Amino acid sequence: MGQISVARRPAGSLVLKLSDALRDAIVGGEFQPGDKLPSEAKLTEHYGVSRTVVREAIATLRIESLVEARQGAGVFVRDMRAPSDPLRRVERAKVTSALEILEIRTPIEIEAAGLAASRRSPAQEEDILERHGAVVACTKQGAPIREADFALHLAIAQATNNPHFAEFLIANGQTAIPKSEIVTRSRAEAERSYHGQLNAEHERIVLAISRGDADEAREAMRAHLKGSQERHRELLHRGHIGAAASSAGQRG
Repeated sequence: MGQISVARRPAGSLVLKLSDALRDAIVGGEFQPGDKLPSEAKLTEHYGVSRTVVREAIATLRIESLVEARQGAGVFVRDMRAPSDPLRRVERAKVTSALEILEIRTPIEIEAAGLAASRRSPAQEEDILERHGAVVACTKQGAPIREADFALHLAIAQATNNPHFAEFLIANGQTAIPKSEIVTRSRAEAERSYHGQLNAEHERIVLAISRGDADEAREAMRAHLKGSQERHRELLHRGHIGAAASSAGQRG
């Protein structure tokens, strides 16, 4: 098991990184079906994260049906062996889980965008603009965008000046942002189109907040998150998740 750098990373980022590390260990065969995962205390010590991060990462794997908790015994790797591709099953479970979280996030983030437009300070406005720029830069460089995307949404939540919005997003949000190569099946043209659409949706939100237009900010966030839900549903319906993940490898 590898180490996770905890320097200056929000809790949501650590949950994602730990769940990804454990998932890779399971899919890669480091943990076999029926194996017991290390205890919560050992995972906390090994990865240098809090018990809360460990619990949320394990909860993510349980939602994906990769592990199961046995009362009084611990957490065990489930037997994923079946005629179908196990990687495809894992990715379908991840997308289903992300869609469920998106459905919860949507009304909360819509309101957060409206409040951010009304309440953001000049410094918070600048932070939102910088975070949007970071997402755009990632798309131009062909770099993974999930962390930058989440950081933008978190900056908007923080600009509400109600700490509960950011707390909710940190606890529940980042797993709802899929790897872009899964959405696009690693096709260059599809990836350019997808990233262009994301950047346009984000720009509409950011500009509305910058102008202080609460109604437009809410509508722009509504369109963005509803669009994300539709993209997740399309992934589930078209049945090419596993192939995309396999061809993407470790790109992030």
